[in-house]
Amino acid sequence: MWGSNVLMYNTEAFGNTAPTSWNVVFEEQTLADGKSNKGRVQAFDGPIHIADAALYLMFHNPELGIKDPYELTEDQYNAALDLLRQQRDVVGRYWHDAFIQIDDFTNEGFVASGSWPFQVNLLVGAEQPISSVIPQEGATGWADTTLVHVDAAHPNCSYLWMEHQLSSNLQSDLGAWFGAVPVVPSKCGTGLMGPDSCQINGIDNFDKIHFLENTSSKL
Repeated sequence: MWGSNVLMYNTEAFGNTAPTSWNVVFEEQTLADGKSNKGRVQAFDGPIHIADAALYLMFHNPELGIKDPYELTEDQYNAALDLLRQQRDVVGRYWHDAFIQIDDFTNEGFVASGSWPFQVNLLVGAEQPISSVIPQEGATGWADTTLVHVDAAHPNCSYLWMEHQLSSNLQSDLGAWFGAVPVVPSKCGTGLMGPDSCQINGIDNFDKIHFLENTSSKL
C-alpha cells in the first residue's frame, strides 16, 4: 500500500477554508479564528521531516537548486535544518505516536500538523472538526513493499505470501484500516473500502507525492 503525509488541520481554526501551504506549520501567522498558530501546531519527530522542510524550500526557495528532497547537497541540507530550527518557535509538540496525536487534536487544542490519513480518518469518524489537504508544495509519502530474498530458503512459500498480500480482502481491508491506497487499484471500493475510499485516501494525489527513498546513499 502507499500514502502521503498530509497536512491535517482543524476546520474551526481555519474557518472551513483549507490551508494552501505548509507555511502554517513552519511560520507564525494568525489563523481564521483570530489566534496565532504559535504553540498550536505539531511536527513529526522522524528523519523524513527533514525532507518535508526540503520540499518546502524546493518550492519557495528555488535558488537553492533542490531537485530531490531526499538527496541534498551540504548547503541544501543546512538550509533545511535552519528551517526546522525556525519551526521550533511555533511547534507546541513533536509527535511520533499516531494515537497520542489523535488525543492532542481532540483534547489539547492543536490545529495543524503533518499527519497520516490514518489519524485523519479516525478523527473524522469521531466527529471531530478535522480535515486534510495536500498543499501547493506537494507532500512526502511512502510505499510499503515486500521483497523476496534471492537466497530465500522456501521461495514457494515466499511467493504464496506475496500472492496473499495482493489478494482482494487484504488489499482493501488494510487500505481501509490505515487510510492508504491499495497497490492494486482494482481493489479500491471492495471489502471494507467504501466506493470513495481511495479518493479519500489520496489516490488522485499520486503525482504530488515525493516518495521516501530507503537507500543508504540518500540518507
